[in-house]
Amino acid sequence: MTNNRYRLRPNEEKIIHDLRKEDFKNVLVIGDLHSPFTRQGYLEHCIDTYKKYNCNTVVLIGDIIDNHYSSFHEQDPDGFGAGEELDRAIAQIQPFWKAFPKAKVCIGNHDAIICRRAFSSGISNRWIKDYDEVLGTYGWEFAQEHTIDGVKYIHGTGSSGKGATNRVREWQTSVVQGHIHTEAYTDWYCNKDKKLFAMQVGCGVDDRSYAMAYAKNFTKKYIISCGVVLENGTIPIVVPMKL
Repeated sequence: MTNNRYRLRPNEEKIIHDLRKEDFKNVLVIGDLHSPFTRQGYLEHCIDTYKKYNCNTVVLIGDIIDNHYSSFHEQDPDGFGAGEELDRAIAQIQPFWKAFPKAKVCIGNHDAIICRRAFSSGISNRWIKDYDEVLGTYGWEFAQEHTIDGVKYIHGTGSSGKGATNRVREWQTSVVQGHIHTEAYTDWYCNKDKKLFAMQVGCGVDDRSYAMAYAKNFTKKYIISCGVVLENGTIPIVVPMKL
């Protein structure tokens, strides 16, 4: 029996793939990195997720750098010095930049440590370099928050527990956030007028590193995951990494 089902040629598959890119905005959300203490294999997980869900926009949810040596919390006296930690962080961030040269970055509380230190020391912000200049990530757009298709992307500084869910209820808009390493979920909030979602994206942090020693006695463990928000801000999905 003859099979008359038409099969797409490779060039036709590419055309359809490109058309889908134009029809929908599909966002990859990369969790906290805390470089140079990022989990091995997390970049590959993010790249695979980007391809699998046909993403065309990327948001890094913040705390891309840890700045442990200058942390306001307890520091490991045997850890890397300031220069070495920064060099290692840049080396770890660069492959993310090469994989996703155009991305939006939410500024997290760890990213801002140096600016906060400078401010408290009375140093003018005019002396502080841009993130791109320090990290070599030209093409990344750094801001406190980004809004895409009506969805607000924030780091989540100051939140705890069901942080993303609480902010959806307060702000009455869909929210995606990071910051809380032990939570990864999507939650829905509906009333007679709106259908909104909260996404807590998880993280890409190596919880075995000395910089994360403060969490060793936590009853909850870190959730290594990224997320996607598909079809113009309507379908949120958390994508856990296989460990």
